[in-house]
Amino acid sequence: MVDEIRGTAHGTAPVPLSVLDLVTVGAGRTATDALRATVKLAHLADARGFQRYWIAEHHSMPGVASSSPAVILAHLAAHTDRIRLGSGGVMLPNHAPLVIAEQFGTLEAMAPGRVDPGLGRAPGTDGATAAALRRADRLNEGADDFPQQLAELIRFLDDDFPDGHPYRRIHAVPGPVQGTSPGGVQSVHRPPVWLLGSSGFSARLAGMLGLPFAFAHHFSAQNTVPALDLYREHFRPSAVLDAPYALIGVSALACDEEREARRQIRAAALNMLRLRRGSPGLVPTPEEAEAYEFSPMEEEFIDSWNANVVHGTIDEVRAGLDDLQKRTGADELMLTSHAHNPELRLHSYELVADAYGLPSA
Repeated sequence: MVDEIRGTAHGTAPVPLSVLDLVTVGAGRTATDALRATVKLAHLADARGFQRYWIAEHHSMPGVASSSPAVILAHLAAHTDRIRLGSGGVMLPNHAPLVIAEQFGTLEAMAPGRVDPGLGRAPGTDGATAAALRRADRLNEGADDFPQQLAELIRFLDDDFPDGHPYRRIHAVPGPVQGTSPGGVQSVHRPPVWLLGSSGFSARLAGMLGLPFAFAHHFSAQNTVPALDLYREHFRPSAVLDAPYALIGVSALACDEEREARRQIRAAALNMLRLRRGSPGLVPTPEEAEAYEFSPMEEEFIDSWNANVVHGTIDEVRAGLDDLQKRTGADELMLTSHAHNPELRLHSYELVADAYGLPSA
């Protein structure tokens, strides 16, 4: 699994570059429009040498059409050839571990050697929606239950519950693939599990289990370095990894002009402001954001949020990404771009690929 996890940096990129997609829906557009844009972006990322393409699970948010990552990933598998496809992440408390094992076993059968089940422990939504997603007997499950859920999922993926376990005769189908190496050694392959987090809990757990770790720098920047330090401090070599491997999610947008980048991220920040207030909607246009009268407190939120978005011309974005990678020591950067116009997002990734000398399409 080590080779599947540790990517290869192309061109002049210091580390592998990847894509995180929330399948955002802009005002005046539909979920169908957003999903079609996702296919275009995945095709571009595949052709240009990005390492991974992950879909994030969110619920009850009109401006985010990624409530079913496994469904979207199955579609993307048919439209890509080499890029790894995964969840950034599937929120494990929302689902029975057996269901996740079956979904990602199916994806692995569809796109062998290209699937990354990334797991989070947050609901990816508000409390009422989380209650609607879960069985009545699971409503009180919290962070302390996550390690047990994770262990159960890994057992299903490996198909190795011990004798006497109540699930011993239950199998996640499709399951792990039996294989033989060139040297004649028998092996079992299943997709490598990643842990996601925005605090120290999953960082510590990923380290203790020897799993790769993905940190949500794009919305928890103040915790990035402490969480990565915890991960590396607690890391124990495993059959999955012999050394720590951490990627960070980074909000980044490159435009031909700095002013346009500022307009776009301000509109995206207005969308986040509305979400934090409990009134999520479609991603507003830059014109709507320009006409909005922000209060001093709202301006403070917008400035604070955008301070962690790497944006501007491509020279500014590359400098920002390189500096962030050096400061954090991240082994991989996963870029997420938020703009009302999907073509502008596509152009941003093109600019990044060109700046780092990634393979031509």
